[in-house]
Amino acid sequence: MSRSWDSSRGRHVPRRRRSLHRRTLGRIVVLGVAVAALAAGGATAFASGSVRDVIARNLSGGGETSQQAAAQDVPPVLTVAPNPGTTDVAPRAPVRADVTSGELRDVALTSNEGKKVAGTLAPDRRSWTPSEPLGYGHQYTWSGSWIRPDGVPQPLGGGFGTVDPDRTTDARLNIDDGDQVGVAAPIIIQFDRDLSDQAKAAVERTLTVTSSKKAEGSWAWLPDTADGSRVHYRTQKYWPAGSKVTVKAPLYGVDMGDAGWGEEDLSSTFTIGRSQIVKADTQSHQIAVVRDGKEVARYDASYGKESDPNRVTRGGTHIVMAKSEKVLMSNPEYGYVNQPEYWAVRISNNGEFIHANPASVGAQGNRNVSHGCVNLSTKDARAYFDSAMFGDPVEVTNSSVPLSAQDGDIYDWAIPWNEWKGMSALAQKR
Repeated sequence: MSRSWDSSRGRHVPRRRRSLHRRTLGRIVVLGVAVAALAAGGATAFASGSVRDVIARNLSGGGETSQQAAAQDVPPVLTVAPNPGTTDVAPRAPVRADVTSGELRDVALTSNEGKKVAGTLAPDRRSWTPSEPLGYGHQYTWSGSWIRPDGVPQPLGGGFGTVDPDRTTDARLNIDDGDQVGVAAPIIIQFDRDLSDQAKAAVERTLTVTSSKKAEGSWAWLPDTADGSRVHYRTQKYWPAGSKVTVKAPLYGVDMGDAGWGEEDLSSTFTIGRSQIVKADTQSHQIAVVRDGKEVARYDASYGKESDPNRVTRGGTHIVMAKSEKVLMSNPEYGYVNQPEYWAVRISNNGEFIHANPASVGAQGNRNVSHGCVNLSTKDARAYFDSAMFGDPVEVTNSSVPLSAQDGDIYDWAIPWNEWKGMSALAQKR
């Protein structure tokens, strides 16, 4: 009908070989540190990871003895991360408790609200790690015990705090769990704040898409005019019909800079339905519906009038975005407001639909007279309406004006593949 919206380090110095005396002295110094720690800790060494590693590295003599023998000489050490007393820890920062010998028992990490963090104790019982992210603005305390090799238990204690963000960023996925979509469907994540290039890269590193059938794809950040940011995932070619697709966006705890921190994780598992492609040749004055490689319907149509650039049906691959039995269409420049049209399938956000228009039946199959939409008879429009689903491609050919960013927020298939891949925030950092 019309192109309108509906209401709905330093300088180089020569390297000197260290003498055996210097290496041995290095060991003595580090062992002294360990002994001091043992004395201070009642025969228990509590060390940061770096101290533990230095002890092991120096005892190993840079390869003069076996690592296994060196490890046996390392005094018992308990390490926890983050270091006790640390504040502003990210919810997904590395958190763990480790011992070099003996075993851990009854390890727990508990928030100031009394909630224990779910975690996993390694089979050798020498390390514990959480299996869920931490909460924002919480204090966490270690408890449990370390049973040293001599059988003496030592308590775990201390704790740390997590970041308490001033703002968070919300996001939403366009495809719900369990949905069935067409073979050209893009995955879209919309953020409610504008993200910096650094934040976009941080976000994109977390995103994964898996498919039961091989399909190369890439994320791309598209311009957003609604004070937010959006990233789309598109395959190089259409999704294979019948694929099961899972998208995961673990955004909670992601530092997005000035936009704040991620508010929650997103995920969805959906299926790709049958392959249905509409072949829309503006010069044939028809549309053909091709399902799973076979033409199943052909309808007389009238496209946008070519003599007026504002009315030309845009060329390129559109996708079915939504459909409604009744849409109110307006284009005051051309003399109509809230005009009801029926069996309307939206194929772009510039106001293009495939819909019924009894008023142009005489031109359908013969001439292009519409304001940009694809007009069908009421019977044909309803038949097509019933078969259409989100993500079905509509391939418009022989148009004098190509589909572009000016035609709304979904023009993914109008972007050449190499250009699309270059729109990834990670590609831009290479």
